[in-house]
Amino acid sequence: MNEIIFELSEISPREFFGYQNTNIELLKKYFPKLKIVARGNKIKAYGDEDLLEEFDKRLTMLMEHFGKYNKIDENVIERVLTSESSKDYDTSVSSGETLVHGSNGKLIKAITANQRKLVELMNKNDMVFAIGPAGTGKTYTGVALAVRALKNKEVRRIILTRPAVEAGESLGFLPGDLKEKLDPYMQPLYDALRDMIPPEKLTKYIEDGTIQIAPMAFMRGRTLDNAFVILDEAQNTTHAQMKMFLTRMGKNAKFMLTGDPGQIDLPRRVISGLKEALLVLKDIKGIGIIYLDDKDVVRHRLVKKVIEAYKSIEHQN
Repeated sequence: MNEIIFELSEISPREFFGYQNTNIELLKKYFPKLKIVARGNKIKAYGDEDLLEEFDKRLTMLMEHFGKYNKIDENVIERVLTSESSKDYDTSVSSGETLVHGSNGKLIKAITANQRKLVELMNKNDMVFAIGPAGTGKTYTGVALAVRALKNKEVRRIILTRPAVEAGESLGFLPGDLKEKLDPYMQPLYDALRDMIPPEKLTKYIEDGTIQIAPMAFMRGRTLDNAFVILDEAQNTTHAQMKMFLTRMGKNAKFMLTGDPGQIDLPRRVISGLKEALLVLKDIKGIGIIYLDDKDVVRHRLVKKVIEAYKSIEHQN
């Protein structure tokens, strides 16, 4: 039987192997025909020569990634083991740096490969579309980028907006004035901001207009200069709303649009402005598009399984 041995000389075996060898167990699932043994600072694999060659290549890629970021997890391993080359998952070291020092000392970073690619795209382009399912960190990463730009005085204000589409509920039956009725739609944006800006400062920013959180209808007729603008849940815009929003872009503005084409709440036969925009704008220089997937899910581990389960039945329909 053929054998290959890896020695971890400049890498912490405990961190590379994972808690209770979880990373090694994942490797075994991807290479079921190999016998893989991790002990001390060595990884040994036994099996057919062709499989060992592939294992050698993949483990080397994982070790290089760990050497660069000092971290690997289930998502990284999955992406490395299923990618054609490092271009599919690798990013610059700077894109993995702390974006914001949040409330209570929380360090906010782009965690997954595609989140780091989103950071890179936003650094290079003035308009970026971030597309992907729930839990992939699109909105959270976008808000972190906006807060960073404000703190670095790259922009003077942050504008966060969503189309107030009623997902089976009527605004008319919610209690309170217009702001109170709309706040539930904006809650994910408030939640992200609270993680990144101390409460008193956030209140001040909202009161003086440095941070504005408003439904899309409030964008009409405005020119958005010197602002980092995020349109969240963009899949729920119509053709007219999307065109209106995109043409609000003023001088020294950054626009980020996030959405999940799989969760459209628009009435039937109404075309999603996001789907249309992705087709129309895909070849325009200065506009970046990133597709996140279930490997980028950073919520509870069950969220990834839920997405996979629904994907299988949606493909059948």
